[in-house]
This record gives sequence, structure tokens and C-alpha cells, in this order.
Amino acid sequence: MRPLAADDPEDIGGHRLLTRLGAGGMGVVYLARTGGGALVALKTIHAQHAADPAFRTRFRREVTAVRGLTGRWLVPVVAADAEAREPWLATEFVPGPSLVEAVDGFGVLPVAAVRTLGSRLAEALTAVHDAGLVHRDVKPGNVLLALDGPRLIDFGIAYAGGATVLTAPDAVVGTPGFLAPEQARARAGEVGPASDVFSLGCVLAYAASGRRPFGGGNAAGVLFRTVHEEPDLAEVPGELETLIRACLAKDPAERPTVREVAATLDDPRVSLARNISGGRDEGWLPTALLRVVAERSARALDVPTPRRAIRPETGDDAPGAGDSTSSGPQDARPPTRRRVLLMGGAAASVVAVGGGVTAYLTAGRGSDGGAGGSRGSGGGLPVHTLGFQADLSGSDKAGGVAQERGARLAVEQHNKRAGITFRLALNTVDDRGDAAGGDEAARGLTEAGVSAVLGLGKAASALAAAPVYEEARTAMVLISADGAELTGSEPDLSTVRVTRGPESTLAVPLVSYLSSLPKVDRTAVIDDLEAGQTGSDLTTLVRRSPPGGGETSVHSVEADSNDFAAAVRDALAAKAQAVVFSGTSPERAARCARALAEAGFTGPRVGIWHSMGPAFLQQAGTVGRGWVFAAPFTDPDSVSGTFRAAYRKKYGTGPGRWSPEAYDAVGLLARTLRNLGGTADIEPGAVAQRLFDAEYGAYKGIAKTLRFTTDGTNALKAEEPVYSLFQAEEQGFRLLDR
Repeated sequence: MRPLAADDPEDIGGHRLLTRLGAGGMGVVYLARTGGGALVALKTIHAQHAADPAFRTRFRREVTAVRGLTGRWLVPVVAADAEAREPWLATEFVPGPSLVEAVDGFGVLPVAAVRTLGSRLAEALTAVHDAGLVHRDVKPGNVLLALDGPRLIDFGIAYAGGATVLTAPDAVVGTPGFLAPEQARARAGEVGPASDVFSLGCVLAYAASGRRPFGGGNAAGVLFRTVHEEPDLAEVPGELETLIRACLAKDPAERPTVREVAATLDDPRVSLARNISGGRDEGWLPTALLRVVAERSARALDVPTPRRAIRPETGDDAPGAGDSTSSGPQDARPPTRRRVLLMGGAAASVVAVGGGVTAYLTAGRGSDGGAGGSRGSGGGLPVHTLGFQADLSGSDKAGGVAQERGARLAVEQHNKRAGITFRLALNTVDDRGDAAGGDEAARGLTEAGVSAVLGLGKAASALAAAPVYEEARTAMVLISADGAELTGSEPDLSTVRVTRGPESTLAVPLVSYLSSLPKVDRTAVIDDLEAGQTGSDLTTLVRRSPPGGGETSVHSVEADSNDFAAAVRDALAAKAQAVVFSGTSPERAARCARALAEAGFTGPRVGIWHSMGPAFLQQAGTVGRGWVFAAPFTDPDSVSGTFRAAYRKKYGTGPGRWSPEAYDAVGLLARTLRNLGGTADIEPGAVAQRLFDAEYGAYKGIAKTLRFTTDGTNALKAEEPVYSLFQAEEQGFRLLDR
């Protein structure tokens, strides 16, 4: 909440204005009080936009649509004036967070809460459909969470049969990731109640798993997956998966009705609890979320006498411009390849071609825990949003997903701690690991105003994203990438922080290990030329610093050859006592292991983490056991038992590689925000600058202690263990040393 500006009126339509809830390019949202004392969210539209006849027609449509609806889980319109010079709309004030803020800031909802959420939203949509309307934009940002249940808001793009179409024929109406295939194809004639069921299924999948069933990132890519690919429901609890999958059927005729959804989700245990409590759903949310609702309710009831803010003389937007309204954060991303009408999002194109009144007013940077940065709305603690960008659907999907899970778990753990002065949220974008995805993800996250970004695991996406983040002064915290690909890039990068040991010195722990063994003074490198620069760096360092101070011989295998026998024969002829494999392919490492075994070699055999995968164990079999690999990540099973237990409870599996490091990256950023005071007005540039401040010393994480150099580079100091040694066993890889 912000004070009224100097030129804000004292009342509108008999409603006393109390504070500003938010403001943007289209208008202002106020907290106001009716003559009878009730609190309302009063939304006004600037006169210059209301002068557009098409806009005013859309505004009248929303007022008419919502005024004609009744239902406990809908937010009623209490007053409106569509003919005023600056049209306005007053709705019941709901102080609760949006579903986006709840999931991003506090984690997925319990199954019982998802059941209640889905059942109540289905009841709300029943009222919508019975009135002859289709909502067309059911998404997490349009769902508010109150003490007694959810509320469905924003009918700016609701569609009634026979109504005049006010958008272009090829415009996609809705929010990518939460709209039905028929909407994605821009086939307005096929949009009906079943389209809202599909969107409801997406919302429930998000609430139950924290992930969108058709991924994120590029809008055109999300639309393509919505139309042509099956949803990803791997993390949806089994008891909800069948219903959600039915809601997400491509054919509208195969989806259940909203009444069938409500009946399926209506848990008898929840109904019994409601009856005992007199019909209230006050315990339907987790305790942390109930606390947020209570805090905001108390703050709204204790609004002070309106105070006027002094408007800057520069003519810039009023204080708070770009803040979100009580509707919470929005979900959309601006389109790049197709005319996509991102209703309810932050895209500037919405202004030109339509959108709900709530959507108009929430355009701009910052939202309470969703896509924006640190601006809070409606009370409670400020929320700082961290961006997470990684390959979540390509060749490095496993690593990206593990990192995202670790980061999300860290966000949830932070928000559950007592005495915090700010909350965190995580905005995840799939950059697919390529340049186009990296650039688009970076532009979307910087436009959303995230406080910092972490992830960026693939070289191509990191290279494309880095100039965007540098220009925006947004800190990039690398987890699995060592940043070497960014060296010498244009412009010079000053906002990158690397939290892992360099790839170029992976040979150091291997040389150290071999030097600690008795009778190793002649080492052979099987130099797999397919490994490129990584293999070359390893070979060079082992040759320059031979284990035990002895001798090193190098025996190359061409990139297009699968024959390791000749190189092994040459290595044994050189009387090698240990073998270093320089390759990065698990399959080729297995071939090398078999060739060594066939030649009768039983001495120490070592490699690097890229070839340390399931394929090596499967294809090498028993001859692969005993191999030792150097890795820049820690053993996920060796870190804090609390972390492992929380990870397994949340995701149903043990933590994956790099997940502890991602957890630590969030902790490092949280410490930085605390050092900056944790207030709502922290800019991304301040976070980037403070990350490099040596005053605060090392950060002790669960994976390793992060102690950085002070020489202007972005690297870790070598004072703490930054590499791990793993030994291959029958069922996996055991941590040998750090």
C-alpha cells in the first residue's frame, strides 16, 4: 500500500479513497471504503485510454458480465461507472495472496488444499457457464486465496455466445501455459466451457507440482506444446493425476464438465470438517499462508488517515507505478513469433488490442511474489523474486530440473523461517539450453524486474543471456557452468558470480589423488579428441604436473574412432602405472574401460564428471568398478540430512546433482538481500554490487563454503574444497574424498 498522490481525488462515486494498491500505464487501483464502511478495490482507467470506443465497449462488457454473476467463489462488483470520464469498477477487497505468490513463495499446496481449490474454482466456473459466459483466462494470477476459500477474478476477456468479437481473428486470447489448444489455435468458434476446464486442469497441476504442465519460456513454444504434446504431470501426486490428465485432453469433448470436476474433487473428509466448523474453510490453507492472509487483513483494517505523497516535478509516473494490484502477479510473457494476446500479463501489446480491467492495471514492473521483482502489494513482508533460467526440456533437462528443485526448496525454507524481514519467490524460465531461448529468457526476467538470476547451465544460453543481464545490472549466479565461455565476451561482464570450481583445473584433484597412491610415477593419458577443449585442458595439465612428480605419456584416440585398443597398447608399452581418460562421453569411457580390462591393466583409472553417468556403469559393467572421477559438485547424499529429507518429501526422490549447489546459491542471494536491509526498494544493481563485497566474508552452504576472490574476477578461492572425487561401484558412484 502507498499513500495517495497529491492529485488523487478524495472519493470516487461515493467511495472514500484510503491508499493506493497499485498503478500502471492504464490506471490506478485504490483501497477504498464504501459509505457503509466496507473495503473495496476500486480500479480506475485513465481518460486517454477510455477515449478509445473499443476499449470502453470492452469495459462495459466486463462490468455487465461480472455484475450478472453470483457465486460464493467469485469476487462481486459492488459498484461501477462505465460512462465516467475515467471509468471505474469497485469489487469486494480480497486481502489474500494470489495462487502464483503462494506457490512461488511457499511451495506447492497439500493434496487436500488442491482438492478444495479445484472444487471451489469448479463451482465458480459453474456459475460462469450457467450465465452463458466463458472466462477464457483461468490462471494462477487470477485466483486469490482467502481464509474461507479461493476467489476467481478478472472477467475482462470473458466471452458470451453471440457477442461481437473485439479482437483480431488470428489473436490468441488467454495466457500461454494456461489456455486450451483451441485457444492456442486462435479458433474462437471452438472456445467454450470445456476451454475453462482445460485451464483449470493447468492451474491444478501448477498448484500441486509447482510446474506448468506445458513448460515455460518462449510463448510460441508453450503454445506449440499445448497443441501437440502431452502434459508433463510427473510431479503431480498420483491421486490427482487422473482427473488433471482428463481435464487436459486435447479434444474438448473428452474433458469432464466443471460439475464433474467439482464432484470428483469434493473430498468427504473436507466436507465433514466444513460441517463441523459451521461451513467455513478456514483451515484449508497451510499455516504459513494463513498467516499471510491474516497479516494483510489486519493491515487493511488498520489503514491510517489518507496521506498525500508529493508528485515529482519531472512528470514521471506516480510513486508505485508498475506495482501490482490486489489481484496479485500475472503469468504472461510477451510474444515474439506470433500475434499472441497475453491477457492479464505485462506485455505492452495488451493495451492495443484488449484485455481485462485487472490486466490493464497490473501492467508494469514488480508484483507480489510473481513475475516481478521486490515490490509488494496489499501488505505483509516485501517479496524479492529470484529468476531461475536453465535447460528444462533439452539435453540437460536432468541437471536443470535438479537445480530448479534445489532452488525452489531453498526459497520455501527461507519463507518458513521465523523472524524473516522479507520473503522470496522463484520465477522459472526454460531457456532450452540454446541461444534463442537464453536471450528470450533473460529479456523476460529483466523486464519482470527480478532481483537476481541463477542457473544458466549451458554455454549457448549463457552467452546469449549475459549481455542482457549486464545491461540491466542484474546479477548472474552460475551453478553448473564455470563461466569460461563468458571470458572475453562483449561487453565485459561485471555481474557474474561463479559458485563452482573451474573446468580447466579438473585435473588438479586427479593429480592430487594419483600422487597420494604408492608406486605411481608413470601416468598415461588416453586423450579422447572428441572431448575438445575440456579434454585438451586436462591432458595439458597432467602432462605439465605429472602425478608423483614422475612422467606422463599421451596416447590419442581420434574423435571419429571407437577403437581404444591401440591407445591402450601404447600406454602399457610406456609402462603406465595409472591411466587418465580425458573424454567427456560415458559411452566412450566405457569402451576405454573394456579395452584396459582386455589388455590386463588393473592399476588406477581416473576420469572427469562428464563421463560419470549411468551409461558408463551399464556399458562398462564390472570392469568399470573402481574408476575414480573428479567432479565440481558435491555428493547430494552427503549433505545436510535436513535438506535430503525435505527434498525427498517434496519431490519423492533423492536430491539430484547440483541441487545442493542451487540451494546454496539462493542462500547466498538471500544473505545479500539481508545485508541490503531486505526492504522493498532494493534494485538489481545493488544486489549485483553487494555480491562482490568482501566485507561479508565466506558463505557457508550445505554443499561447500563459498569464498570468492577479491581481485576483480568472479571465481571461487581455492581455500575450501571445491571438487569431489567419486568412485564407481555396482549401483552408482560413492563419494571418495573432497
